Amino acid sequence: ADTVYQLPPLELASRLSFFLWSSIPDDELRELALDGRLQQPQVLEAQVRRMLADERSESLIHNFADQWLYLRNLESFIPDMRLFPDFDDNLRQAMRRETELFFESIVREDRSVLDLINADYTYLNERLAKHYGIPHVYGSRFRRVAVDEASHRGGLLRHGSILSVTSYATRTSPVIRGHWVLKNLLGNPPPPPPPDIPALVDNTVSASLSVRERLEQHRANEACASCHNLLDPVGFALENFDAVGRWRETEEGEQILATGSLLDGSEIVGVSGLEQALLKQPDLFVHTLTEKLMTFALGRGIEHFDAPAVRRVVHEAKTENYRFSKIVLEITKSVPFQMGKSQ
Repeated sequence: ADTVYQLPPLELASRLSFFLWSSIPDDELRELALDGRLQQPQVLEAQVRRMLADERSESLIHNFADQWLYLRNLESFIPDMRLFPDFDDNLRQAMRRETELFFESIVREDRSVLDLINADYTYLNERLAKHYGIPHVYGSRFRRVAVDEASHRGGLLRHGSILSVTSYATRTSPVIRGHWVLKNLLGNPPPPPPPDIPALVDNTVSASLSVRERLEQHRANEACASCHNLLDPVGFALENFDAVGRWRETEEGEQILATGSLLDGSEIVGVSGLEQALLKQPDLFVHTLTEKLMTFALGRGIEHFDAPAVRRVVHEAKTENYRFSKIVLEITKSVPFQMGKSQ
């Protein structure tokens, strides 16, 4: 018991197949395992690239993206229809489809994963384009659309799906959005709140106050401030997007102040400022994405003894500008992926 061992070829083939296809190995992969050739580096790389190119890798795209980006939570997101009467299930599904197609483009075109942050395109149909205020997109079919800064669309932080699942039914939540960025993009979530901390109850503060001003009252509680001083400044950068992902300049008749800061104290202004701050330290984002992918590949959480393998994946991926295939390939070559532990 508790013995670490090299995975036999057939077990390695199964782990690889369930990682990339969420299914059992096909004949080619099984034959290479039975012949004992799968563990050869050149053969393993060729199989990884073949499997990523295969249509069956769509399961990786959907299952991983849904898990990492919380897209599954969209099904339970029901905004207040008095405030957002145009929201319906067609829009909900269009939001989800935009993000899935966007992530799929990174995988299929083998782009740098940094494009997830600052891409100059997205995928829209007429329903979603109308919601975003982007003209000249017609019909229910999704198509790739080039966007610029004036459209306020592009990378993940500008997707209606993510902006919605990190909001409340009636308003935005800089707290939830800040937590989402710190946990899913920077891999540095704050500690859980102390016990018996009261929630921010909207009816205890003036309804005419902005979300920023309401949270300032919440942070007046010293116990609350320890976490909120980390979360709120990051979430404030996304305040130009409302609870269903639409761009806005004002709230309650007042100009929105979308300024905040990161954990290192650097100031950020708006979503573009947040994106630029993330791209200034690409290793942090790629390290977090690698941990998420490795967790998905292994079917378990990342432990302290996995840290050297994660760092090596990031180091090797940097040589190819963090291409998605390079990250996946280095994960399959890593010690945690190649080894098992007896029960």
